[in-house]
Amino acid sequence: MISRNLLLLVSITTAAWTQVPLQLTLREAEALALKNHPAIDAAELNALASRERIAQFESVRHPFVTANVTGAAAPEQSRLAAGGLNNPLVLSRFSTGVSVSQLLFDFGRTSQLVEGSRLASLAESEKTKATRADVILNVQRIYYTALGTKTLVEIAKQTIAARQLLVDQVSALVQAQMKSGLDLSIANTNLAEARLLLSAAENGRLSAHAQLAEAVGMSRAVPIELAEEPMPNVEPLSATELNERALRDRPEIGAARLEAESLSSVAEAERALRFPSVTASVGAGLIPARVKELSSEYVAGGLNVSIPFLNGGLFKARRREAEFRAQSAQRRTRLVENAVSREVSVALLDVATAAERVTLTQQFIEQASQAVELAQARYDLGLSSIIELSQAQLVKTSAEIQHSNARYDYQIRRAILNHRAGAIR
Repeated sequence: MISRNLLLLVSITTAAWTQVPLQLTLREAEALALKNHPAIDAAELNALASRERIAQFESVRHPFVTANVTGAAAPEQSRLAAGGLNNPLVLSRFSTGVSVSQLLFDFGRTSQLVEGSRLASLAESEKTKATRADVILNVQRIYYTALGTKTLVEIAKQTIAARQLLVDQVSALVQAQMKSGLDLSIANTNLAEARLLLSAAENGRLSAHAQLAEAVGMSRAVPIELAEEPMPNVEPLSATELNERALRDRPEIGAARLEAESLSSVAEAERALRFPSVTASVGAGLIPARVKELSSEYVAGGLNVSIPFLNGGLFKARRREAEFRAQSAQRRTRLVENAVSREVSVALLDVATAAERVTLTQQFIEQASQAVELAQARYDLGLSSIIELSQAQLVKTSAEIQHSNARYDYQIRRAILNHRAGAIR
């Protein structure tokens, strides 16, 4: 796989510099997008950033150690007389030491915050999966569109060839004075129309290739030669099974559920603010330069119990905010689930309609081909005008275009249904 990707990268570089068409299958296009698309990189970086919040909250469980270097100078018998309630005595000294603080108990607040950050990180991972699925769907959609434009170019070329043959035939008949110049004029008009069709098809093909280059993460468009994808079987699909799979596997639903659980954990952590927290502190150090009142060494330890009493309703407001946000996230989860169910139903209807169009346009081509053969025979026998033949050719061209559009539209609709049902991960 690595050697294949390396060969593909070399092919892209070569195509960019020499304008040699890049041979690309749908699977290779998807692999390129997964490797190069900046949207996926951005989503993965967001997921990595969210994981760091777990370590931030877990850090409270470990000792907090601070090294201190302090120097102070004051006249003898100096006192701080205003601005504080601490010991006002100031003694001249130079000292070094270490302070250690350790949270011992906080009624599960830290545990809830860690759990909330872990769930939020998992939600970001699900969003990354959703981004990957969106990128792949976009590649598939544009790839099938590009294949459709390629087919349109071929249809236009075949139309030009058929109408050029008719122009040559009518020219010979006009020279033999068996047909009028009006027939030749109409034949040339139809040929010009076919050339306009080819010009528009070529423009659409190049535009689709530029969109495909962007979809796979290329910085600029390169010539691309696309491999044809087999037409998937038109088979009955179960709406119930697809909907159940979507509700189980769609990353958007997983992310919404995890975010709701994360906010519920945060709400639990905010409720724990009502309870005391217990912290142990230790300080030790040396005082190499000091006054005689101070010892050359010091060490002290203590246990602090912090009990919230009055804070102007701050903790209550934080708790209520967290609870409301958790409830809102639960409602959003239901909205996402309803939206996913609707998307699956609509995508399934679109697939059924697209499959029917494939069948109908195939029948249309068969009937239009018979009509062209009959019109050509009648024109050759002098039983009809060139207008009847031209109209029959126009209908056949229209049928071929509609059938091509129907085929690739069906493949696009199947890709969309796979995405909506959670099959693209």
